[in-house]
Amino acid sequence: MTTPLSDWDFVVTTTRFEAVRDALPTLVGPLRPVVAQWDRLSRNWCYMMILAGPSKVDLIFCHRHPVEPPWQVTGQTLQRIDDHFWDWVLWLGSKHLAGRHDVVSSELRKLHRHLLEPIGVTAVPGSLDEAVAGYQAARDELERRFRRQIARTAELTVLPTLRRLTDVHQ
Repeated sequence: MTTPLSDWDFVVTTTRFEAVRDALPTLVGPLRPVVAQWDRLSRNWCYMMILAGPSKVDLIFCHRHPVEPPWQVTGQTLQRIDDHFWDWVLWLGSKHLAGRHDVVSSELRKLHRHLLEPIGVTAVPGSLDEAVAGYQAARDELERRFRRQIARTAELTVLPTLRRLTDVHQ
């Protein structure tokens, strides 16, 4: 079921995968992505972007990708963790709107294991609202601890639309 938050998935075929993989961040620059990153948890290489709107776009390659472990939290990884969180939550918002509560529940557990728990959120969130609130509180604490302020660009792009279309509140 398509929703206003549905992502756009494009399968990319190339005989020069490594060259495309290395060049992709530069190639997508003219799109001005709010978030652009390789998916740490996909079994195939997948370049995930959030474009203004927000619109989520995934470029999926038919090349195996090793699933990465949960995030290691440092001052240097905070921004990438933030980008990953808002990309994941935007995708989950689409599943929520489609009534895919089984997927949302399962993915919230996975989100907790790979991202929320490493940043200090102790309980698995029971909803998108709880995930957002727990994430923001833990992120703010980490910013204080590391004396580092990260950009809120992804949050400011995703959260207003997520609030308008789902039951996520502040």
